[in-house]
Amino acid sequence: MTLEKSERPWGRYEVLQESETFKVKCIWVSPGKRLSYQRHKHRAEHWYIVQGTADVTLNGVTSRQTTGNTITVGIGDLHRISNAGTDDVVFVEVQTGTYFGEDDIERIEDDFGR
Repeated sequence: MTLEKSERPWGRYEVLQESETFKVKCIWVSPGKRLSYQRHKHRAEHWYIVQGTADVTLNGVTSRQTTGNTITVGIGDLHRISNAGTDDVVFVEVQTGTYFGEDDIERIEDDFGR
């Protein structure tokens, strides 16, 4: 089975593992970039920062996160991760829930007009 790899305007991701009950991705965020401010109806996300310095916004509150920190994003939580450093931010994302498609993203704000 070939797992998904995808280039994005903010960086890239690779799917490491996928099943009916979870999906695991490794995500790279380029310096100065950020993902859209978004939420999901069908999944929660659990992030483990493995490299870099990130600003994480969760339900309107922004905090600085570094290597070794974990963040839990509940179903319906508004969230965003931004690269606050000069090197890539790398984090492992474990999704849990009932559906993991990319169409379960409701973008509230997006730097790339998506």
